[in-house]
Amino acid sequence: MKLTKCELNPILKPNSANPWESLCVLNPAVIYKEDEKLFYMLYRAAGNDETHYIYIGLATSEDGVHFNREGQEPLIAPDKNGADGGGTEDPRVIKLGDYFYLTYASRVFAPGQYWKKEAKSYGFKPEYGPSVLLYNNTETHLAVSSDLRHWKKMGRITSAKDDDRDVVIFPEKINGYFYRTSRPTYRCGEGYSNKNPAIWMTRSTDLLEWDEPLELFYQGQEDWESFKVGASCPPLKTSRGWLMLYHGVSAKDRAYRVGAFLLDFKNPCKILAKSHRPLMEPTLPYETEGYYNGCVFPTGNVIKDGTLYVYYGAADHFIGLATCSIDELVESLWKEDRV
Repeated sequence: MKLTKCELNPILKPNSANPWESLCVLNPAVIYKEDEKLFYMLYRAAGNDETHYIYIGLATSEDGVHFNREGQEPLIAPDKNGADGGGTEDPRVIKLGDYFYLTYASRVFAPGQYWKKEAKSYGFKPEYGPSVLLYNNTETHLAVSSDLRHWKKMGRITSAKDDDRDVVIFPEKINGYFYRTSRPTYRCGEGYSNKNPAIWMTRSTDLLEWDEPLELFYQGQEDWESFKVGASCPPLKTSRGWLMLYHGVSAKDRAYRVGAFLLDFKNPCKILAKSHRPLMEPTLPYETEGYYNGCVFPTGNVIKDGTLYVYYGAADHFIGLATCSIDELVESLWKEDRV
Protein backbone atom coordinates (compact mmCIF):
# COMPACT_ATOMS: atom_id res chain seq x y z
CA MET A 1 0.00 0.00 0.00
CA LYS A 2 1.16 3.54 -0.78
CA LEU A 3 0.30 6.88 0.76
CA THR A 4 -1.35 9.37 -1.61
CA LYS A 5 0.54 12.62 -1.96
CA CYS A 6 -1.54 15.79 -1.90
CA GLU A 7 -1.99 17.43 -5.30
CA LEU A 8 -1.35 20.83 -3.68
CA ASN A 9 2.12 19.86 -2.44
CA PRO A 10 4.22 21.48 -1.24
CA ILE A 11 1.63 22.74 1.22
CA LEU A 12 4.12 25.05 2.97
CA LYS A 13 7.05 26.87 1.36
CA PRO A 14 9.73 29.26 2.63
CA ASN A 15 8.56 32.78 3.34
CA SER A 16 10.86 35.51 1.99
CA ALA A 17 9.12 38.12 4.16
CA ASN A 18 10.57 36.57 7.34
CA PRO A 19 14.38 36.22 7.35
CA TRP A 20 14.31 33.30 9.82
CA GLU A 21 12.22 31.14 7.41
CA SER A 22 13.28 32.51 4.04
CA LEU A 23 15.41 29.51 2.95
CA CYS A 24 13.58 26.36 4.01
CA VAL A 25 10.63 24.96 5.96
CA LEU A 26 10.50 21.24 6.73
CA ASN A 27 9.90 18.40 9.19
CA PRO A 28 6.77 19.61 11.03
CA ALA A 29 5.04 18.42 14.18
CA VAL A 30 1.27 18.42 13.66
CA ILE A 31 -1.60 17.84 16.08
CA TYR A 32 -5.35 18.41 15.90
CA LYS A 33 -6.99 20.44 18.67
CA GLU A 34 -10.56 19.20 18.87
CA ASP A 35 -11.96 22.10 20.94
CA GLU A 36 -10.78 24.63 18.35
CA LYS A 37 -11.29 22.42 15.27
CA LEU A 38 -7.79 23.37 14.18
CA PHE A 39 -4.69 21.58 12.95
CA TYR A 40 -1.59 23.03 14.58
CA MET A 41 1.68 22.75 12.66
CA LEU A 42 4.98 23.48 14.41
CA TYR A 43 7.55 23.48 11.64
CA ARG A 44 11.34 23.64 11.36
CA ALA A 45 12.61 26.69 9.49
CA ALA A 46 15.83 28.51 8.62
CA GLY A 47 16.91 31.61 6.76
CA ASN A 48 19.69 32.12 4.27
CA ASP A 49 22.47 32.77 6.76
CA GLU A 50 25.74 30.86 6.60
CA THR A 51 25.48 29.82 10.24
CA HIS A 52 22.06 28.22 9.55
CA TYR A 53 20.34 28.84 12.87
CA ILE A 54 17.18 26.72 13.01
CA TYR A 55 13.81 27.82 14.40
CA ILE A 56 10.27 26.49 14.93
CA GLY A 57 7.35 28.37 13.41
CA LEU A 58 3.60 28.02 13.90
CA ALA A 59 0.85 27.62 11.31
CA THR A 60 -2.79 26.53 11.68
CA SER A 61 -5.42 25.06 9.38
CA GLU A 62 -9.09 24.18 9.45
CA ASP A 63 -8.85 21.45 6.80
CA GLY A 64 -5.33 20.07 7.36
CA VAL A 65 -4.22 21.18 3.89
CA HIS A 66 -4.30 24.99 3.72
CA PHE A 67 -2.13 26.38 6.53
CA ASN A 68 -1.84 30.01 7.63
CA ARG A 69 1.26 31.24 9.44
CA GLU A 70 0.63 32.83 12.82
CA GLY A 71 2.90 35.77 13.62
CA GLN A 72 6.05 37.12 12.06
CA GLU A 73 8.42 35.74 14.68
CA PRO A 74 9.43 32.14 15.46
CA LEU A 75 7.31 30.25 17.96
CA ILE A 76 10.44 28.67 19.48
CA ALA A 77 13.96 29.96 18.95
CA PRO A 78 17.39 28.73 20.05
CA ASP A 79 18.93 30.33 23.10
CA LYS A 80 22.19 31.25 21.43
CA ASN A 81 23.99 31.32 24.78
CA GLY A 82 22.37 28.09 25.96
CA ALA A 83 22.43 24.36 25.37
CA ASP A 84 20.09 24.56 22.34
CA GLY A 85 22.01 27.50 20.88
CA GLY A 86 22.46 26.04 17.41
CA GLY A 87 18.82 25.46 16.62
CA THR A 88 15.50 23.83 17.41
CA GLU A 89 15.08 21.02 14.86
CA ASP A 90 12.60 18.33 13.82
CA PRO A 91 9.82 18.81 16.39
CA ARG A 92 7.39 16.04 17.35
CA VAL A 93 4.35 16.74 19.52
CA ILE A 94 1.94 14.67 21.63
CA LYS A 95 -0.80 15.41 24.15
CA LEU A 96 -0.78 13.86 27.63
CA GLY A 97 -3.65 14.89 29.88
CA ASP A 98 -4.29 18.62 29.43
CA TYR A 99 -0.75 19.46 28.26
CA PHE A 100 1.28 19.15 25.10
CA TYR A 101 4.82 17.78 25.02
CA LEU A 102 7.27 18.67 22.29
CA THR A 103 10.59 17.00 21.55
CA TYR A 104 13.13 18.71 19.34
CA ALA A 105 16.72 18.03 18.33
CA SER A 106 19.40 20.60 18.97
CA ARG A 107 23.11 21.37 18.93
CA VAL A 108 25.18 23.74 21.02
CA PHE A 109 26.34 25.62 17.91
CA ALA A 110 24.62 26.29 14.58
CA PRO A 111 25.41 23.53 12.04
CA GLY A 112 26.19 25.77 9.07
CA GLN A 113 24.76 25.11 5.62
CA TYR A 114 25.53 21.40 5.81
CA TRP A 115 24.58 20.56 2.21
CA LYS A 116 27.42 22.68 0.79
CA LYS A 117 30.88 21.27 0.16
CA GLU A 118 32.41 24.41 1.63
CA ALA A 119 30.21 24.33 4.76
CA LYS A 120 31.97 25.81 7.78
CA SER A 121 31.97 24.85 11.43
CA TYR A 122 30.85 27.41 13.99
CA GLY A 123 31.49 27.77 17.68
CA PHE A 124 34.62 26.81 19.57
CA LYS A 125 36.35 23.60 20.57
CA PRO A 126 38.26 23.65 23.87
CA GLU A 127 40.81 21.04 24.82
CA TYR A 128 38.41 19.57 27.39
CA GLY A 129 34.65 19.51 27.66
CA PRO A 130 31.42 17.61 26.95
CA SER A 131 31.26 15.75 23.64
CA VAL A 132 28.35 17.96 22.52
CA LEU A 133 30.67 20.95 22.86
CA LEU A 134 33.71 19.32 21.28
CA TYR A 135 31.90 17.75 18.31
CA ASN A 136 28.62 19.72 18.16
CA ASN A 137 26.64 16.49 18.48
CA THR A 138 22.87 16.36 18.67
CA GLU A 139 20.84 16.13 21.85
CA THR A 140 17.05 15.98 22.10
CA HIS A 141 15.20 18.48 24.30
CA LEU A 142 11.70 18.60 25.81
CA ALA A 143 9.26 21.52 25.98
CA VAL A 144 5.79 21.68 27.57
CA SER A 145 2.71 23.82 26.78
CA SER A 146 -0.94 24.07 27.76
CA ASP A 147 -2.05 25.80 24.54
CA LEU A 148 0.53 24.98 21.81
CA ARG A 149 1.48 28.66 21.67
CA HIS A 150 3.50 29.24 24.83
CA TRP A 151 6.28 26.77 25.58
CA LYS A 152 8.46 26.06 28.59
CA LYS A 153 11.81 24.54 27.69
CA MET A 154 12.74 21.72 30.09
CA GLY A 155 16.22 20.80 28.85
CA ARG A 156 17.75 17.72 27.28
CA ILE A 157 16.29 14.23 27.65
CA THR A 158 18.94 12.18 25.82
CA SER A 159 22.50 11.29 26.76
CA ALA A 160 25.02 13.93 25.74
CA LYS A 161 27.34 11.14 24.59
CA ASP A 162 25.01 9.42 22.11
CA ASP A 163 24.35 12.01 19.36
CA ASP A 164 20.70 11.07 19.79
CA ARG A 165 17.66 12.29 17.82
CA ASP A 166 14.42 11.05 16.18
CA VAL A 167 12.81 10.90 19.63
CA VAL A 168 9.09 10.10 19.64
CA ILE A 169 7.11 9.60 22.86
CA PHE A 170 4.05 7.37 23.15
CA PRO A 171 0.98 9.50 24.00
CA GLU A 172 -0.04 7.55 27.13
CA LYS A 173 1.49 5.56 29.95
CA ILE A 174 1.97 1.83 29.35
CA ASN A 175 2.29 -0.42 32.40
CA GLY A 176 3.04 2.62 34.53
CA TYR A 177 5.81 3.98 32.28
CA PHE A 178 6.22 6.48 29.48
CA TYR A 179 7.95 4.91 26.47
CA ARG A 180 9.95 6.54 23.73
CA THR A 181 12.07 5.61 20.74
CA SER A 182 15.27 7.32 19.64
CA ARG A 183 18.20 6.87 17.29
CA PRO A 184 21.53 7.10 19.16
CA THR A 185 24.11 7.43 16.39
CA TYR A 186 27.00 5.98 18.36
CA ARG A 187 25.21 2.86 19.62
CA CYS A 188 26.17 0.74 16.64
CA GLY A 189 29.13 -1.07 15.16
CA GLU A 190 31.70 -2.86 17.28
CA GLY A 191 30.22 -4.13 20.52
CA TYR A 192 26.62 -3.83 19.29
CA SER A 193 24.40 -6.24 17.40
CA ASN A 194 23.36 -3.48 14.99
CA LYS A 195 25.95 -2.51 12.39
CA ASN A 196 24.30 0.83 11.58
CA PRO A 197 22.27 3.45 13.49
CA ALA A 198 18.97 1.91 14.56
CA ILE A 199 15.86 2.51 16.69
CA TRP A 200 16.12 1.99 20.44
CA MET A 201 13.35 1.92 23.04
CA THR A 202 13.56 3.24 26.58
CA ARG A 203 11.18 4.31 29.34
CA SER A 204 10.66 6.90 32.08
CA THR A 205 8.40 7.76 34.99
CA ASP A 206 8.64 11.55 34.60
CA LEU A 207 9.47 12.29 30.92
CA LEU A 208 12.70 14.17 31.73
CA GLU A 209 14.91 11.45 33.19
CA TRP A 210 15.01 8.31 31.04
CA ASP A 211 16.48 4.87 31.69
CA GLU A 212 19.38 3.60 29.66
CA PRO A 213 17.97 2.09 26.41
CA LEU A 214 16.06 -1.04 27.37
CA GLU A 215 16.75 -2.83 24.15
CA LEU A 216 17.49 -2.50 20.49
CA PHE A 217 14.01 -2.10 19.03
CA TYR A 218 14.68 -2.37 15.29
CA GLN A 219 17.57 -2.28 12.84
CA GLY A 220 17.21 -2.04 9.07
CA GLN A 221 16.37 -5.31 7.33
CA GLU A 222 15.24 -4.25 3.86
CA ASP A 223 17.42 -2.85 1.08
CA TRP A 224 15.66 0.55 1.28
CA GLU A 225 16.59 0.89 4.99
CA SER A 226 20.06 -0.69 4.92
CA PHE A 227 22.07 2.42 5.91
CA LYS A 228 20.06 3.56 8.94
CA VAL A 229 16.55 3.73 10.38
CA GLY A 230 14.81 6.09 12.78
CA ALA A 231 11.34 6.73 14.15
CA SER A 232 9.37 9.40 12.31
CA CYS A 233 6.00 10.30 13.85
CA PRO A 234 4.49 9.88 17.32
CA PRO A 235 2.60 6.56 17.62
CA LEU A 236 -1.16 6.55 17.01
CA LYS A 237 -3.63 4.14 18.60
CA THR A 238 -5.51 2.01 16.06
CA SER A 239 -7.79 -1.02 16.10
CA ARG A 240 -4.83 -3.44 15.78
CA GLY A 241 -2.15 -1.76 17.87
CA TRP A 242 0.08 1.29 17.92
CA LEU A 243 0.82 2.57 14.42
CA MET A 244 4.28 4.13 14.20
CA LEU A 245 5.75 5.49 10.99
CA TYR A 246 9.51 5.37 10.58
CA HIS A 247 12.11 6.33 7.99
CA GLY A 248 14.74 4.19 6.34
CA VAL A 249 17.81 5.27 4.40
CA SER A 250 19.26 3.06 1.68
CA ALA A 251 22.98 2.36 1.52
CA LYS A 252 22.74 2.43 -2.29
CA ASP A 253 21.24 5.85 -2.95
CA ARG A 254 21.05 7.49 0.54
CA ALA A 255 17.38 8.28 -0.15
CA TYR A 256 14.90 8.57 2.73
CA ARG A 257 11.78 6.41 2.48
CA VAL A 258 8.88 5.70 4.83
CA GLY A 259 7.74 2.48 6.51
CA ALA A 260 5.30 1.55 9.28
CA PHE A 261 5.06 -0.67 12.37
CA LEU A 262 2.09 -2.04 14.27
CA LEU A 263 3.09 -2.48 17.91
CA ASP A 264 1.48 -4.33 20.81
CA PHE A 265 -0.68 -2.13 23.06
CA LYS A 266 0.75 -3.51 26.30
CA ASN A 267 4.31 -4.12 25.13
CA PRO A 268 5.42 -1.45 22.63
CA CYS A 269 8.73 -3.26 22.12
CA LYS A 270 6.82 -6.08 20.41
CA ILE A 271 6.39 -5.61 16.66
CA LEU A 272 3.15 -7.17 15.38
CA ALA A 273 3.55 -6.09 11.75
CA LYS A 274 6.08 -4.18 9.65
CA SER A 275 5.87 -2.91 6.09
CA HIS A 276 8.39 -4.65 3.84
CA ARG A 277 7.97 -2.12 1.05
CA PRO A 278 8.02 1.67 1.48
CA LEU A 279 4.71 3.43 2.00
CA MET A 280 6.23 6.52 0.42
CA GLU A 281 9.46 7.42 -1.36
CA PRO A 282 10.89 10.52 -3.06
CA THR A 283 9.67 10.64 -6.65
CA LEU A 284 8.57 14.22 -7.40
CA PRO A 285 10.84 17.22 -8.10
CA TYR A 286 10.14 18.94 -4.76
CA GLU A 287 11.28 15.71 -3.03
CA THR A 288 14.28 14.90 -5.21
CA GLU A 289 15.79 18.38 -5.69
CA GLY A 290 16.59 20.50 -2.66
CA TYR A 291 19.10 20.72 0.17
CA TYR A 292 18.98 16.94 0.68
CA ASN A 293 18.12 15.38 -2.65
CA GLY A 294 15.81 12.37 -2.40
CA CYS A 295 14.16 12.77 0.98
CA VAL A 296 10.65 12.30 2.38
CA PHE A 297 10.86 12.68 6.16
CA PRO A 298 7.57 12.50 8.11
CA THR A 299 7.44 14.01 11.60
CA GLY A 300 3.73 14.64 12.12
CA ASN A 301 0.59 12.51 11.75
CA VAL A 302 -3.08 12.96 12.61
CA ILE A 303 -6.13 10.71 12.32
CA LYS A 304 -9.32 12.64 11.53
CA ASP A 305 -12.60 11.29 10.19
CA GLY A 306 -10.99 8.00 9.21
CA THR A 307 -8.15 9.61 7.26
CA LEU A 308 -4.49 9.47 8.20
CA TYR A 309 -2.74 12.76 7.48
CA VAL A 310 1.05 12.43 7.22
CA TYR A 311 3.14 15.61 7.16
CA TYR A 312 6.71 15.41 5.92
CA GLY A 313 9.78 17.38 4.99
CA ALA A 314 10.63 17.19 1.29
CA ALA A 315 14.29 17.43 0.25
CA ASP A 316 14.97 19.55 3.38
CA HIS A 317 13.26 22.44 1.57
CA PHE A 318 9.45 22.18 1.69
CA ILE A 319 6.59 20.57 3.62
CA GLY A 320 4.34 17.99 1.98
CA LEU A 321 1.20 16.09 2.92
CA ALA A 322 0.23 12.50 2.14
CA THR A 323 -2.95 10.69 3.17
CA CYS A 324 -4.69 7.33 3.24
CA SER A 325 -7.57 5.53 4.92
CA ILE A 326 -6.34 4.59 8.37
CA ASP A 327 -8.41 1.39 8.36
CA GLU A 328 -7.08 0.31 4.98
CA LEU A 329 -3.48 0.90 6.06
CA VAL A 330 -3.88 -0.98 9.34
CA GLU A 331 -5.63 -3.93 7.70
CA SER A 332 -3.03 -4.04 4.93
CA LEU A 333 -0.24 -4.25 7.51
CA TRP A 334 -2.18 -6.83 9.53
CA LYS A 335 -2.94 -9.11 6.59
CA GLU A 336 0.19 -8.75 4.47
CA ASP A 337 3.04 -7.80 6.79
CA ARG A 338 2.44 -9.53 10.09
CA VAL A 339 5.62 -10.61 11.86
